[in-house]
Amino acid sequence: MIYVHIPFCRSFCLYCDFYSETRGEQDALFPAIGREARMRADEIRRFADPFTLYFGGGTPSLFPARSISELSSLLLSISGREMFEEFTVEVNPDDITPEYARALRDCGVSRVSMGVQSFDDAHLKWMGRRHDASKAVSAFVDLRRAGFDNISIDLIFGYDPCFSAGGARSAAKSLADSWSRDLDAALRLAPEHISAYQMGIEEGSTLREMYARGLYAPPDDEVCAMQYDLLCRRLATGGYVHYEISNFSLPGKAALHNSAYWDRKPYVGLGPAAHSFNGAQRFWNVADVKAYCASGAAGAELRGYESLSEDEIRTETIMLGLRRSAGLPPDVFGKQALEALERLEAAGSLISDGRSVRIPEEKWFISDSIIKELI
Repeated sequence: MIYVHIPFCRSFCLYCDFYSETRGEQDALFPAIGREARMRADEIRRFADPFTLYFGGGTPSLFPARSISELSSLLLSISGREMFEEFTVEVNPDDITPEYARALRDCGVSRVSMGVQSFDDAHLKWMGRRHDASKAVSAFVDLRRAGFDNISIDLIFGYDPCFSAGGARSAAKSLADSWSRDLDAALRLAPEHISAYQMGIEEGSTLREMYARGLYAPPDDEVCAMQYDLLCRRLATGGYVHYEISNFSLPGKAALHNSAYWDRKPYVGLGPAAHSFNGAQRFWNVADVKAYCASGAAGAELRGYESLSEDEIRTETIMLGLRRSAGLPPDVFGKQALEALERLEAAGSLISDGRSVRIPEEKWFISDSIIKELI
């Protein structure tokens, strides 16, 4: 697994706390990532199960498809492989033209993840998104016409754009209706994959500043739970498999790359602020484009790391595994969790069939509190 972080955006979204820049060392970025890839050739060859490539950000689609193609070709050459099992690029709708869509397809991209977030123009403007609903639809059509048969779209729920305008909460019915319209629009497009996230108030985001100043408050948990329930029911009716708390796919179209994260497979992260994992340690590159591009071996001396204890590995395994519909084998939990397992199963918060332990879908919205009792 290889992840390439492209930390550039034209503008920042209201809710985002990911490291990104709006200007800077753009011309130097891809050559620097190439230097890092060559330096880490052994890892790239060793951590190849599954052999996937994911360009995330930031906004990778700000860059020419040629840059993506040249770097992916280098990574194939280093690996000794002929092709990736899955090759995903994140895109923003307003970067997609028929020509760009075809160029991505021609350079071997097999899967596109597009940040739609909403089909309501007022909501998109409030979030700070660069596109409108019509552009999201036209971008999707351009990707389809270019031959993409594996498209994922992102949606966001659990926010109230009217609060910041006047300090009054929107009615629960209004939020439910707008979310229902978003789901209608998504189902009309029929993407192979849908990721739907509850908007968080993340440290370092503009939304966090607004919240601290009393200019924003999220909807009540009951409203967010209602939206999540509607999401689950509507996508199930549409034929989607709910295979992870925030992820739905048509049969056979689950994200191979992201699923490997939840299985704690080792991966190589390239680029500024990218993280890597070897099974027992985590590494991260410096979150500074200029320093990354200027340093020797693409920031090797600026890389941080941490070693995970057995308890941390167990905790992480449980947290990630119980996010998935498949759950975890019972022996993962250990004797110390036996009492909690029995109590949660009796309460209907866990299901155990002897082969696996899992959280039922109707309890996924409160999964954090369930998992907390086990770790």
